[in-house]
Amino acid sequence: MSAVTAERVKLMSTRSPWWTSAVAVVIVIGLTAIVVATWSPADGPVPFAVAGYFATFGMVVVMVMAAVAVTSEYRFGTIRTTFQAVPRRTPALLAKAAVVVPVAGVVGLVAGFGAWGAAWLISPTAMSLSTGAEWRIVAGTGLVWAIAAVVALAVGILVRQTAGAVTILLVWALLLENLVGLIPRVGADIQGWLPFVNATNFLTGGGGEAGATPSMSAMAFGPWGSLAWFAGIAVVLMVIALVVANRRDA
Repeated sequence: MSAVTAERVKLMSTRSPWWTSAVAVVIVIGLTAIVVATWSPADGPVPFAVAGYFATFGMVVVMVMAAVAVTSEYRFGTIRTTFQAVPRRTPALLAKAAVVVPVAGVVGLVAGFGAWGAAWLISPTAMSLSTGAEWRIVAGTGLVWAIAAVVALAVGILVRQTAGAVTILLVWALLLENLVGLIPRVGADIQGWLPFVNATNFLTGGGGEAGATPSMSAMAFGPWGSLAWFAGIAVVLMVIALVVANRRDA
């Protein structure tokens, strides 16, 4: 518990987590409100999943926060002090995850419900929040962002450099997985197994459920299966990161 407390103090005593969290929330709420406010009746009813469309942008900001939480310690050498205080590296790094991951989840919940609230104020009829799929779109943002924080921490532990870790996360989440779908014949099938595509499928896919939209690719799983697959990949990456961290110098 002392290690978790120390990590909480380290995270909350700096400004960057507060700013990045605020930016992530504002991005999702702001973009959702703009789309709903400017939606044309000629295009049909406003899709309930509109907030989920922008969750990825806020998620990436939170992932940067999570990665920096570990890479900054390597950059300034404070990770050595952390490992001296907690000689076993795995508990020390898991203590950091025990702080960063819940923070990411809470920020995701604020963004999800905030985006829905803004959309409801503009178009209450289209944003009734009554079905399971609709609750998944809103509340599921917290789950997705928490799992994404695990991925970001794992990448940060493996790379140890802020610029490198942030670049990998941005290219991976925003560019690479989208480009895979452009590969002829097999692109859509491969894309259906990729982690962030599955995270999006959990939020906005649904195979015909009320409030959800069709998947953008040939998905291997349904919404909840996609979340489990995303979480499984995050756990595997974290295990690999912990093994590597224990085998190399700080």
